[in-house]
Amino acid sequence: MINKRLLIKNLLAHNDECSFYDKKRQLNLHTKEGKGKFLKHICALSNSNPSNNSYIVVGVEDQDNQIVGDDFFDDSRIQNLVNAYLENPPKIQYENVPFPNLPKDRVVGLVTIKPKHKVSFFKKNIHTILANTVFVRVGSNSMPTEDKIPYSKLNIETVISIENSSRNSIAYTLDGVIDFMNNRHKDMTSKYNVFKELFVICWAGNPKRIRETTYLSRVDIELINEQVKLFYSALDVVTIEFDEQSFTIIEHVPLGLNDKTSYYPLEQQKISFFDNGYYKIENEMLFEPPAFNKKMLHHIYNSNLALLDKLNKGITISDREVKDLENLPSTLMICYLNGFEDAKHKLIEAKSLLKAQKNSTIYLSFKEAMRILRKMKYNNKDE
Repeated sequence: MINKRLLIKNLLAHNDECSFYDKKRQLNLHTKEGKGKFLKHICALSNSNPSNNSYIVVGVEDQDNQIVGDDFFDDSRIQNLVNAYLENPPKIQYENVPFPNLPKDRVVGLVTIKPKHKVSFFKKNIHTILANTVFVRVGSNSMPTEDKIPYSKLNIETVISIENSSRNSIAYTLDGVIDFMNNRHKDMTSKYNVFKELFVICWAGNPKRIRETTYLSRVDIELINEQVKLFYSALDVVTIEFDEQSFTIIEHVPLGLNDKTSYYPLEQQKISFFDNGYYKIENEMLFEPPAFNKKMLHHIYNSNLALLDKLNKGITISDREVKDLENLPSTLMICYLNGFEDAKHKLIEAKSLLKAQKNSTIYLSFKEAMRILRKMKYNNKDE
């Protein structure tokens, strides 16, 4: 079992970006350009490493390898994005890896690209990349090619050596449990459970009971053996169930118009553990968007657009409007889910305005709304 935090350290210590790994300050999957760049690197790394894993590390400064972290990114259906644009797509896995020096809401992303012997290429256009383009790694660059794809057998030995030196140990596991419960979450209710005498999951959260159901808020859940954060949210709540074989997380989102006690199931994540030392994560989308009166929504939608227009013009807003701004991302999301097609585009356009606000909850609400919309998009196998 590989300790992913140790693996990231070993990748960064091994060399600068090369033909089997890349590093990024952050991913931008909100735009066609950002998606195109991400897919280009996936394509190139896959083609240049048909017999070994290749990696992308997210949340690292390019110049000095400083670990600065990025937002928790839980889109398990990102594979659908790869499948939508690449022919012979490789299997990929995105994992969130906590580091001691980072805040609770920041992690380092680790993209693992599994080996695949068939050549990957773009099957349709995206941004400036044309269909049928093939990419390979040339040193630290992802380059288009029409030639026979070169790959280094040396990569196989090097990657296996790095992975073997990143294996987990009992000491790493014990240190991880103690750090999680006694240091990082000493002010919260925290628990752990051992599965199959091998896997250790720790979780922490603030319990609250609403309408006969106990939810956990400000939740952090980690698979300690691999130093992987399974779930983190500052706004949404979860319910947790587990038995000897599995651990199940059901995420709920507060979706009401000025009502933060109406929770809707968003997604179920079930981790099943096996006697042979392997585990499997299965995700099921549960979300059924609430329906609201269209006439009322039309009024609210226009009010939100007027508020954004004030921000755009630099007009000072009232305290009441600041409060409305906190609800704006979820409100525009509700409008979009009820047939207001432009609402999502308006929300994305407002990113810089919301990020600039002194009240940090406003931008946090934006990120949560976009996360839910991405989940729904990938679940429908959209691009």
